[in-house]
Amino acid sequence: MKKGHTKPLAQNRKARHDYTIEETVEAGIALKGTEIKSIRRGSANLTDAYAKTYKGEMYVYNMHIAPYEEGNRFNHDPLRTRKLLLHKKEIDKLAGHIQETGNALVPLKLYIKNGVCKVLLGVAKGKKKYDKREDSKRRQMKLEADRAMKDRMR
Repeated sequence: MKKGHTKPLAQNRKARHDYTIEETVEAGIALKGTEIKSIRRGSANLTDAYAKTYKGEMYVYNMHIAPYEEGNRFNHDPLRTRKLLLHKKEIDKLAGHIQETGNALVPLKLYIKNGVCKVLLGVAKGKKKYDKREDSKRRQMKLEADRAMKDRMR
């Protein structure tokens, strides 16, 4: 794989369905020894994860990283709170977005970039049920149009 190439090791597909993503930010994540090995294996889950500030620092909660099988006593708690590595200005900006009603900070993707584990955070606004229906209709119509164009080209 090329240096700088980012292949997602874990994705939060449910987030794009349940929320409208307004802005994304890339952040580093502070991990313990066996956690990175487990992530490289693809044993991470972002489904119920969210991020928020605590004492001027950003943390991610409910991100599940399975224990490393060969890790014995050095393994970690799978659901522990992990610190996100961001500049102070970025933390303040994201904290301002979170303060707005209906907004949340949701991890969208976990990947390795230049040998370092990164998480893509999205400033998300919750969708209503009718918004979700509208999105699925729009997606279905686009698929049908693409199929028709493909058939016409043959």
